[in-house]
Amino acid sequence: MAGNLKISGVDAILEAIDKGRQVTRILVLRGTQSEALDRLLLEASKRGLQIIEGSENDLRRMANMPFTSEPPKALGLLHRDPTAEIGEIMASGELIWLLAGAQYPVNIGFAIRTIEVSGGSAVFVDADLNSDGRKASSRASMKADRFIPVKWMSWREASDLARTHNYRIIGIEDSGDVEPWDIDLTGRCMLVIGGERHGIPEDLLQECDSIVKIPMQGFVPSYNLQAPLAVVAVEALRQRRKNV
Repeated sequence: MAGNLKISGVDAILEAIDKGRQVTRILVLRGTQSEALDRLLLEASKRGLQIIEGSENDLRRMANMPFTSEPPKALGLLHRDPTAEIGEIMASGELIWLLAGAQYPVNIGFAIRTIEVSGGSAVFVDADLNSDGRKASSRASMKADRFIPVKWMSWREASDLARTHNYRIIGIEDSGDVEPWDIDLTGRCMLVIGGERHGIPEDLLQECDSIVKIPMQGFVPSYNLQAPLAVVAVEALRQRRKNV
């Protein structure tokens, strides 16, 4: 999934749909009216695609445009289906992340946002959160979970899925013996990051095929959870883009 996940503009989205490209979700500027948009909404309805309305700021931010620019009237999500079932996710062979033991909704939300931005295909979350906690995670992610599958499950279930579908399990922990740029992060990988206090559960560490360590040089030997995740996420994106 190292290719572009986003397509901008009503006409471009319509062209993509006409050519059979996999448009999976559409973000539309609230209050917009045009014949082309009406056609796009009709085509989306025929295909069961979810339409999300957003403000001008939403569309500018999602399109990565300056604040003074005129936002696009619509943005389309390509390839990645936020409603995908677990079987579809595993069959894709794309990069999956497992958050194993994170407890704070804000950290989980920030992690989901980073994974979405860096092109991950799905996020599996093992965390003991009630519905309010999960909603808080969604808010902290800037609602990035609208554009990537997020599945809540035990790490054991996620690990078993990885083994069944021939994914390498790569942990990110200070006990690692290889740096992110010295390991292959392409192909079928499940990247694992642990909780804020205890890291990756010991039993899960034993199941990892490799353990990555993020270099540290300061006095305090600990990163915040999101920092090592971001380092590895960007390195995985770099490697996968290089292989396209």
